[in-house]
Amino acid sequence: MTDPGGRVEELADALTREEKVSLVHGAVDPERTATGYLPGVERLDIPELKLVDGPLGVRVPGQSATAFPASIALAATFNLELAERQGVAMGREAKARGQHSILGPGLNLIRVPHCGRNFEYYSEDPVLTADLAAAVVKGVQSEDVIATPKHYVANNQETKRLRVSAETSERALRELYLPGFRAAVEAGAGSVMTSYNRVNGTYMSDHRRLLTDVLKGEWGFDGYVVSDWFGTNSVAGSANAGLDLEMPGITFEELKDAFQMDPDTDLFEDADGEALPGPDAKAGLFAASLEEAVESGDVPESRLDDMVARILRQMERIGLFDGERDEGAVDTPEHRSLAETIAARATVLLENDGVLPLDANADVAILGPGAEDAMLGGGGSSEVESAHETPTLDGIRARSEGTVEYAQGVAKIRTPSFFDHESEEEPETGDDEPSLDEAVERAAEADVAVVVVRDANSEAEDRESLRLPGEQDELVAAVAEANDRTVVLVQSGGPVEMPWREDVAAVAVAWYPGQADGDAVASVLYGDVDAAGRLPVTFAPEGSYPANTEERFPGVDYEARYDEDVFVGYRHFDAAESDPTYPFGHGRSYAEFAYGDASMADESTVEVGVENVSERDGREVVQAYVAAPAVDGIDRPRRELAGYAAVELAAGESTTVSVSLNELAFQRYDEDGGWTTDEGEYTVELGRSSRDVRTETNVSQ
Repeated sequence: MTDPGGRVEELADALTREEKVSLVHGAVDPERTATGYLPGVERLDIPELKLVDGPLGVRVPGQSATAFPASIALAATFNLELAERQGVAMGREAKARGQHSILGPGLNLIRVPHCGRNFEYYSEDPVLTADLAAAVVKGVQSEDVIATPKHYVANNQETKRLRVSAETSERALRELYLPGFRAAVEAGAGSVMTSYNRVNGTYMSDHRRLLTDVLKGEWGFDGYVVSDWFGTNSVAGSANAGLDLEMPGITFEELKDAFQMDPDTDLFEDADGEALPGPDAKAGLFAASLEEAVESGDVPESRLDDMVARILRQMERIGLFDGERDEGAVDTPEHRSLAETIAARATVLLENDGVLPLDANADVAILGPGAEDAMLGGGGSSEVESAHETPTLDGIRARSEGTVEYAQGVAKIRTPSFFDHESEEEPETGDDEPSLDEAVERAAEADVAVVVVRDANSEAEDRESLRLPGEQDELVAAVAEANDRTVVLVQSGGPVEMPWREDVAAVAVAWYPGQADGDAVASVLYGDVDAAGRLPVTFAPEGSYPANTEERFPGVDYEARYDEDVFVGYRHFDAAESDPTYPFGHGRSYAEFAYGDASMADESTVEVGVENVSERDGREVVQAYVAAPAVDGIDRPRRELAGYAAVELAAGESTTVSVSLNELAFQRYDEDGGWTTDEGEYTVELGRSSRDVRTETNVSQ
C-alpha cells in the first residue's frame, strides 16, 4: 500500500509512544454505537475509528438497518453479483450509521453441521466460500468502508471455542480453511479478525506463522489484524506474532452496558463447567502493558510503528483524514428489493411432487410456530434490528387469492438473543395455548397445508442435535397424515434432519431469510420466481458427517482432531460411497433443463449447451466439478467444485454456458513441495449437483 504524500509516515513519526499505544487497542465509544472504538489523537487531527458488527447487516444499538438473509442463504444463490451488491449495500448503511468498518464477512468453512454460527458462514466448499468472500469484500470496500473477514482460521465450532485447538494438517489448512481468507485479502480487505481458538496448539492471536508468515508475508496483506473481542491472549506474544489491534479494550461489564445486552449473558462459559479466565482478565492487555513491553525491548519499537501504520493506512484509504466519505443510506427501496431478491433466490426446493407452485386460488392452511414472525437470523453479534419485516404468514396472505387460515399448532421456538433477554423467556400460555388438533383440523379443510418450521442457532453454543427443536416434527407428521398436499418450509441455519420428508408433498429450505421473509417465500411458493437456490452444504443423517467422533468434535482435552483432513462435506460422502439425504449443490426447479455435450474452450473454461425443455421460464445453476488423475500415495477427493454459472432461460430457449474453472480444484498442497498440479488428464463433470452429473469432458494439465 502506497502512502500518498507520506501522510501516514509523518503522523507515525509525530506520535508519542503513549499515543501509538492508544491507537492499537479499543476504548469506550462515547456514543455507544460502535462495536469497537478507537478515539483517535486529537492533537494530530487523527479521527476516531468505529467498527460495527455484521455480517447479516449493520448492528447498531437502538438503530435499524436492512436485515439481509443469513450468509448461508446468500451462498445458496450461487450468485456473485448479488453478493457484491449486498456488500455495497452494507457499506452504504455502515456509513449512514457513522461506522467505518464492518466486522464481516464470516468465512469459516462448515465442517461441523452442529456449529451454532453456520448461518453466518457460506459453505462446506472452499471455492464457493472464496468466491463469495471476494465479492462481498469488494462491495464493502467500494463504499470506503473496511471489510473484516473473520474468524481467521479453523474456527469451526462454538463448543470450547475459547480454548479448543484445531489439530489439522497443513494440507487441510491450505486446501480448505485458508482459501476464503486469501481471496478476501486479494479482493482488498482492509482488516482480518483472528479467532478465539488455537491451531495446532497455538492461539490464533499468538500465531506468528499464520499471521505474519502466511497472511502478511505470502499473501502480502497490508491491512491490520484485529483480535476477536476479548480474544487477545498475551501482550508481547500477540504483538510479535502479528496482531495489530486489540478489541474491545474495555471490560465485559462495560461492553454489556454499552450494547444493552442481557446482564446474564456470558460468552465465556465453559461447556464442561471448568473454570475459564474471565473476559476481564483479557481486557485491555495492550493498554496496560504494551508500552512497558516496548520500553523493555520485549516488543520492538518497529513492531509498534508497523501496528499503527497499518491502522492509519486503512483510515486514509477510506478517506477519514480528508472527510471524503459520502453519507451513505439505510433502508432504501433498493436495499429492500435486494434483500427480497436474495431471499427468494436462496430458497432451495428439495422435494416437489407437483404441489408447487401453488395455485393463486387455492385455500391454504399456514401452520407452525415459525409463521407469525419473520426469521431474521440466529443469536449473537450478527443480530440486526430490522427496518422493515414481513412474516411468512403475512407474505402468503398478501399473495393468495384464496382463503388463508392459520394455526400455530405447537409451542414457539425460542430464538436465542444476546441483546433481548425477554426473547429467552418461555412463551405465555393460557387461552391462546397452541393446539395440535386445531392445526390438523385446519390442514384437513384446506387445499394445501404449508407448515413453517425453524431451528434455533446462536453464537457461543452448538446444536445438540440436527432434529428440529420442540414438537415440530410431530406437527409435520400429523399434518401430513391429514392432508396429502402438505408443503414444509424449513427456516434453518444449516442442515436439519427431516424424518417426515417421504410423507409430505414438497420441502423447501428458506434458511434465515431476513426481513423480506414472507414476500420472498410467497414469490417462490406461488411461482412468481423460479425455485433457483442450491444447497451450499450437504444434508445428511446425524452421525454420517466426518466429524462424527468425540475426538473430532467437540474434541477431547481441548483438542479437536481434524482427522478427516480434506474430506469435509461432499468430499467425505463421495470417499465413503455414502448417499446423503440431499447432496451439495442440490435444488429442484419449476422448469426442466437438458444438457448437451461439454467441451473445453481453453485450459480453464468449459462450455456446455443447456436447454429449457419445459413450458415455463426457469433459472438453472450449472455446476462444474473436477476429478484429478490418480497419483500413487496421494488421496484426493473424488470430485471438487471448480466453478458454476447461473443462467435464465425462457421456455424452449437454449444457450451455451461458459464456466470458468478455479485453479484450486486442480491443485493439491504438498507439505514438502507446496502447491502442486499433477500432470495428466482431468475429468470435468457438469451437472445439477455433486451427485447429478449430466455430461463431462477432459482437460490435460
